[in-house]
Amino acid sequence: MGMLETKVALVTGAGQGIGQAIARACAREGAKVVVSDFNKETGNATVEMIRETGGEAIFAFGDVSQEDSVRALVRCAIDAYDRLDCACNSAALSRGSGPIQDYAREVFDETLEMCLTNTWLCMKYEIPAMLDSGGGAIVNISSNASLRGQPFNGAYAAAKGGVNSLTRSTAAELGKSNIRVNAVSPGVIRTPTIEKYLEEQPKIAAGLVKSNVMNRLGEPDEIAEAVVFLLSDRASYITGQLLSVDGGNYIR
Repeated sequence: MGMLETKVALVTGAGQGIGQAIARACAREGAKVVVSDFNKETGNATVEMIRETGGEAIFAFGDVSQEDSVRALVRCAIDAYDRLDCACNSAALSRGSGPIQDYAREVFDETLEMCLTNTWLCMKYEIPAMLDSGGGAIVNISSNASLRGQPFNGAYAAAKGGVNSLTRSTAAELGKSNIRVNAVSPGVIRTPTIEKYLEEQPKIAAGLVKSNVMNRLGEPDEIAEAVVFLLSDRASYITGQLLSVDGGNYIR
């Protein structure tokens, strides 16, 4: 029996990269998966991947920066499966980088909206659904940028730092309600976005590979394994934690 057998799991940002790997891992472990993304084509592609391997999944459009869209997304999960047991809030989008004094106000605000406010909006509607189901587990995707700061990426680092605090605060609120809330902090992971960046910046690529003690990039599946564990009952006494899955980047 899989770790998420009989559970209903919602994964945002599941159209590619880390989110897609998480959705597929949840299905492999027996969950019925609600695959959400604002890109219908990639989201439906993830659903097909899951179904081809014998899993169960549906696609639900979700622009998680918009409250009405998040409300409808969670309602779609309830309408399809009558409950919500697990959620991974993976969707995020950084709007810009550069010296902190050069950020345009709208770029800073949009980064907070797409990396922090969206996580709050998702939990705002996931939590009532889980309370109705008798409890559940949430994993928010953070970033190692939140742990030490990241030069020229201050808005994103600040937003993900907010995700960490929001995760711990929510966990403290919901512990007595049988809802666990944790976060996973990826290091440098071989996603399509990162691969494109490394192709454009070959000099930076070597440095990123050497930025952790394992001297390699991480794979999306390695993040997914940590998320699935934290969503499962095997992590039943773990809440309010931030788990770095980074090949030892933080300790270096």
